[in-house]
Amino acid sequence: MRRRDLPPPPPALISPWPDATAARAERGRILGELVRHSLGLWTLLALWTVAGVCALGWSFVGMALMSFERGGGENLLGLLFLVLGTGVLVPGGLLLAAGARRDRRVRLLLGAWAASGHDPVTDPGHRAAGRSLGWLLASFGVCALGLWVTFGVAMGAAPGGAGSGRVAYCMGLGLILWITGLLGVAKAAVHYRWAVRAFARPGARSAGAAAGFGGAAPAGPGTAPAAGGPSGTAPAGPTGTAPAGPDPVTGGTVPERRSAPSEPPPRG
Repeated sequence: MRRRDLPPPPPALISPWPDATAARAERGRILGELVRHSLGLWTLLALWTVAGVCALGWSFVGMALMSFERGGGENLLGLLFLVLGTGVLVPGGLLLAAGARRDRRVRLLLGAWAASGHDPVTDPGHRAAGRSLGWLLASFGVCALGLWVTFGVAMGAAPGGAGSGRVAYCMGLGLILWITGLLGVAKAAVHYRWAVRAFARPGARSAGAAAGFGGAAPAGPGTAPAAGGPSGTAPAGPTGTAPAGPDPVTGGTVPERRSAPSEPPPRG
């Protein structure tokens, strides 16, 4: 799907919604749409279609290798197959790069809209556990098929059997299937791991940071509360009197000290 079909990012300064209920509803609708863009059935089919295009291009390359292996008059046919394979593989790679850029755009939008608010009613549904599991199982199947094709052909190759061109073709085809399955597994696992943290309860997300806002730090053991006025200064005793307190060096108690009374200046 084209990039312009994706929803816009959340507004940064001016809210277009009339109230909080409308804002939550719009946020939930856009998050659901983004989750469908990320883990929808059509997205999975698009990934498999791109993999099919790459497999078709590699098939032409494999036929070219087998033609070169037979030699003779088939070298010209192999050159034709090689050109066709290159012409199919290059668009397949471009489609794969475009899909990767679109997935990155969807992830950025998901993160921005998830951080724009919280709705305890609809947020758990955006984790898309069922979609993630479907992607995981389907991609595991593709991975298993790719590994079977790759290692089955490699282990079954014997002297005098299949030629090196056919072995290279089958191993390349299995590698394409294996990479496609790994992409699907990684996408499903990364989305679910992110969604569990992004759509957690606000209290669970800020349990470590909420205690530091709006209040003073709790007094630790052995810390005496500050007495006196707002500045926390010790109450002043009588004039010239230093109150008793703990000695900062020895830890003992410093006795109360009184300074000598000041005498008036002698008369001349």
